[in-house]
Amino acid sequence: MSNKLHIVSLGCTKNLVDTEVMMGKLQNFELTDDKENADVIIVNTCGFIDAAKEESLNTVLSLHEARKEDSLLVMAGCLSERYKDDLMEQVPEVDIFTGVGDYDRIDELLIEKKSRFSDEVFLIDGAERVVTGSTYHAYIKLSEGCNQTCSFCAIPSFKGKLNSRNLDSIAKEVEGLVTKGYYDFSFVSQDSSSYLRDQNIKDGLSLLIQRIELIDGVKSARILYLYPSTTTIALLKNIAKSNIFHNYFDMPMQHINDDMLRMMKRGFGKVKSLELLNFMRSLPNSFVRTSFIVGHPQETDAMFEEMCAFVKDFGFDRVNVFAYSDEETTSAFDMKDKITAEVISARADILGAIIDECTQESLQKEVGQEVELIIDGESDEHAYLLSAKRTIWAPEIDGEIYVNDRTKDEDLVYGKIYKAKVTELVGKVLTATVDNA
Repeated sequence: MSNKLHIVSLGCTKNLVDTEVMMGKLQNFELTDDKENADVIIVNTCGFIDAAKEESLNTVLSLHEARKEDSLLVMAGCLSERYKDDLMEQVPEVDIFTGVGDYDRIDELLIEKKSRFSDEVFLIDGAERVVTGSTYHAYIKLSEGCNQTCSFCAIPSFKGKLNSRNLDSIAKEVEGLVTKGYYDFSFVSQDSSSYLRDQNIKDGLSLLIQRIELIDGVKSARILYLYPSTTTIALLKNIAKSNIFHNYFDMPMQHINDDMLRMMKRGFGKVKSLELLNFMRSLPNSFVRTSFIVGHPQETDAMFEEMCAFVKDFGFDRVNVFAYSDEETTSAFDMKDKITAEVISARADILGAIIDECTQESLQKEVGQEVELIIDGESDEHAYLLSAKRTIWAPEIDGEIYVNDRTKDEDLVYGKIYKAKVTELVGKVLTATVDNA
């Protein structure tokens, strides 16, 4: 088999980890951005909501149009898993289909030129990865699947119940990455605060924090995707005590109205939400990120307005807004009183404007602050501006800082932590001066 590989990872960071596992199994291939001359093309798809499904399918078909005649086109991941029977029948352009259980067998599938869907979801234990996008940061997957029953979410229908990785396996992976120069880690899963609950351990994240703190060379870490009903004040206190884990709190709320939260089957209400969020905000140097869904069936104007007022008043650092997507296999799919697409779009625009204001306010508060940041490389804005991020921020999603000056005339090293002073907010981007004395 010829050995030029073009690979595309769509969707979330959890998908990215799985893509990196496939790359680890195919290191005998030469990676190429030239899709027209690639011998193998792999698309790791997302099947979460309509927009992601459309993007995945369009990407596959576009790559088919561009590829050379004797290449192999592989469709992997969540969309392929969720709709495997329909896709295998209706998309003959694809040569090999595989789902979420065979990432570490991708080399075998290419040799056999056969589709395969394992019954079990893949856990990364022991699999070698090729980490992409950074020389110092890596995502670490805690588990697969989810035990929650949110009305709008189809993930459990194709990823199954919660299946947590062994704590020693995670520590071993982190230790291996540290030896390769990585020191900054984001821990991810569908429901991170339920980690190890499938093994009858209620506070697995606190054990994780303790274990990771024992690893020499880990300088910076954060946990993504906390779930409100399984997040406790005790856990937040343990994060705050850590010398490695930032007070970075990424907890998707999805709504704030009690009636809507019950319809969403979120397992918590406004009182619990406020208790957790207010405690997070009270911690020193805290960073609070969340997400909300607009247009869920039976969401009234009053419910939506309550959510808008809450977002405006609380002062989140970052917020994502998602338009409700009607997904088969979810309980919301069968609910009455669906909201029209026009109303959903209008509500998303209204909340999006409020979120933009919140983000600007959060960024403005950074001006004049002494911070730690990491230089990533040249910015897209100007050759003399370097792109950086605060150590507390998650890569890519929380923004960047332009470094336009420093106290000494020395070259700054990419991937290194520096102390800096934030000097200005220009549009939506902060600028800073680095002290590399």
